[in-house]
Amino acid sequence: MTKKKGTLQYDRESDRFDIHFDDGKYYGGLHCGECLDVRLNEVWVPTRIEMSEDWYLVGLPELRLEGLTVQIGCYS
Repeated sequence: MTKKKGTLQYDRESDRFDIHFDDGKYYGGLHCGECLDVRLNEVWVPTRIEMSEDWYLVGLPELRLEGLTVQIGCYS
């Protein structure tokens, strides 16, 4: 399994966050409980995405998600 890097973007049609990868493709929509790493202060921080009243990252509840650099495991 390799990790692909991209940017978190909100998709209004699906009401989910998605990852726009550097190669121009999309992940296809994130679901509650999916694990990913977020880049903070030049360090990759493991977390998972969840939904309550709004989408948030576990352990980073106050972080604005739109535009964050993330990476996620992808089987190739």
